[in-house]
Amino acid sequence: MTEGRLVCYCFGYSREDIEKEYLVTGRSAILVKILSSKNAGTCECAAKNPSGT
Repeated sequence: MTEGRLVCYCFGYSREDIEKEYLVTGRSAILVKILSSKNAGTCECAAKNPSGT
């Protein structure tokens, strides 16, 4: 995880993390992990995001 602008406060992932992984592997397991968490109802980004969204 990097110090970029976070897109996921649950796992601390930034846009740069997702882009880097996609460029290296051609896919994003990070995005799959985030979406799985959201679908399972275990996402806490709204609570952990300083802006509340």
